[in-house]
Amino acid sequence: MYKFLASIRKEILLLTKDFGGLVILFVMPIILIITITIIQDSTFKAVGDVQIPIVLVDNDHGAVSQAILEGLTTSNSFEIATNDNEDEVRELVYKGDYQMGIVIPENLSSNLNKKVEENVEHILERFMSNGTLSSENKAEMPKNEVKLYFDPATQNSFKSAVKNGIDKMISKIETQSIYQAFQEQISEDSEPIFDTESLISFKEISPMSENKELIPNSVQHNVPAWTLFAIFFIIVPLSINIVKEKNQGTYVRLRTCPVSYATILGGKTAVYIAVCMIQFAVMLAIGVYLFPEMGLPALDVSDKILRLFIVALFSALAAIGLGVLLGTLAKTQEQSAPFGATFVVILAALGGVWVPVFAMPESMQILSHISPMNWGLNAFYDVFLRNADITHILPEILLLALFFIATSLIAIVYNEKKNAI
Repeated sequence: MYKFLASIRKEILLLTKDFGGLVILFVMPIILIITITIIQDSTFKAVGDVQIPIVLVDNDHGAVSQAILEGLTTSNSFEIATNDNEDEVRELVYKGDYQMGIVIPENLSSNLNKKVEENVEHILERFMSNGTLSSENKAEMPKNEVKLYFDPATQNSFKSAVKNGIDKMISKIETQSIYQAFQEQISEDSEPIFDTESLISFKEISPMSENKELIPNSVQHNVPAWTLFAIFFIIVPLSINIVKEKNQGTYVRLRTCPVSYATILGGKTAVYIAVCMIQFAVMLAIGVYLFPEMGLPALDVSDKILRLFIVALFSALAAIGLGVLLGTLAKTQEQSAPFGATFVVILAALGGVWVPVFAMPESMQILSHISPMNWGLNAFYDVFLRNADITHILPEILLLALFFIATSLIAIVYNEKKNAI
């Protein structure tokens, strides 16, 4: 027991003497989580909270262009400017002054009305002639293209959403025009005889917990994700310290005491678990107390503290096991530091910290299941977003625990064989 406590004291002294390392361990994750949460907060807000600048060229000046303009305005998603010069609009969009430019062609409304009237007359003529179609050819209508110019940096998901929205508006206008044309042909009554309201609608139903809607926000996503990233980043200083002890002869002096490698690793594990728990507590405090002061959603941790710290504890063990293994295998700091930092980034990418797993290619989705950061992130999301109890997060906790045991055993066995006489 004395050797174990002495090992803990040694690790504390190493950490406290490295002020720059402490800054990296505590200050950088705080800056990271605040920055990322502020940037991503707009993506979790209601659509109307953020307006996207677009420019409109109306060459039609008719009912269709007016309906498109009204639809874009009432959506509260766009800050709309108008311009009469298509070439100028194209340049403004390509330079990034606007996210999108919409060019409505000339005579769009009149051409639409002509097409609708012709189709209605053709249908009525068929009924009046007992199904015999007129041999007279219908006049060909000119093509009417609504041009959409997008900023080259615009994401494809935004392009698809806008195109679908405009297509839906125009389809609605066409449908209403058809109903109106039939009304004019069939009845002289001014009262509408057709119901043009949509029969099918969509209603989003959010999950409920204790009669409250569970609506995810940027804080619930970013606090666990980037806290997990910070926890796993300790493999860099941990592996560097192990390599230092080997290269400076500290480890040899420790073995002459004698002290087993397991005892040395036990001291490191205890100290770095404490570091990770402090990191996690600081991150939670930021989410609960600081973010509301910055205009961000508050992090709700009511009745979740114990489960959250359990997940953080086993995530820390997995990170420590990986750091111990890396430090045991590496021969120089030049090997451990760059590899450790790069490996954490890879694990974060595979684990879904940056890009959701469902948005990855199928091969990457399969690989994500082997990332310990994915296990920890899923457990955090289960607690934060699904209010899961301990039994539901038990599989992820067991995986993290087994990962720690496996990496630690490999490190101990490798070290014993390497140093065997």
